[in-house]
Amino acid sequence: MAKRPFIRKQKRKQHGVTFWDSEYASGGEHLALSEDESEDFAKFTRWLSRQKNELALNKHAKALDLGSGNGRNLIFLAREFGVTGVGYDLSTAAVAEAKRLSSGLPITYEARSIAGTIDLPDASQDLVLDMMTSHFLVASEREVLRNEIHRVLRPGGWLFMKTFLRDDDLHTIRLLKEFPANEPGSYIHPVIGVPEHAYGENELLEFLSEKFIVKKIYRSHKHRAHGKARKRRTVSIYAQKDPYK
Repeated sequence: MAKRPFIRKQKRKQHGVTFWDSEYASGGEHLALSEDESEDFAKFTRWLSRQKNELALNKHAKALDLGSGNGRNLIFLAREFGVTGVGYDLSTAAVAEAKRLSSGLPITYEARSIAGTIDLPDASQDLVLDMMTSHFLVASEREVLRNEIHRVLRPGGWLFMKTFLRDDDLHTIRLLKEFPANEPGSYIHPVIGVPEHAYGENELLEFLSEKFIVKKIYRSHKHRAHGKARKRRTVSIYAQKDPYK
């Protein structure tokens, strides 16, 4: 009897919210999910404290986290500084976990997309977080979100943004080649099945500078070993709404 050829089993692609619900329900099959605050964000709060600009880091301050996941960064703000938080996340499983972890803290969560308008008053927030989230939006949606972030921030308020950096990233070069999307700099995520955008640094700075004053930029390393890609490159941006407008 002839031996049957070996066929590698392919993982079933999960799209959008189904993927994220599955990740939070399983504890993170594809992503490393932590309950600790992001070190990049903690670094930003230390930098902000050194600027003697602590209006965003006290018990009177309000923060919005776009793509709050399990709430870890809002929980950090509430525990360390007394900040009141609002978190948006597409995944109902993530929101349920965030509510459990945030019990007793001044934080509310809503399961919703970050596309479109933000249901908060003008100049009502001191700090907005966009951490590895808005790159899932298409260009027109990213522009609307940027304008909405600017609207809800008070004059002098802060945006902390972390996203993929396209420059010198071998992973991005491969993804753009193998899974191209309709927008330059975007590809179709091979697991999630949705468009994902990787910014060039100049592109990102130009985009944010239309509304904000960019104060600080931190780029991750190129993450290569023996000429091969390891981790994805990221960039963190500290941006302020003009205090006098």
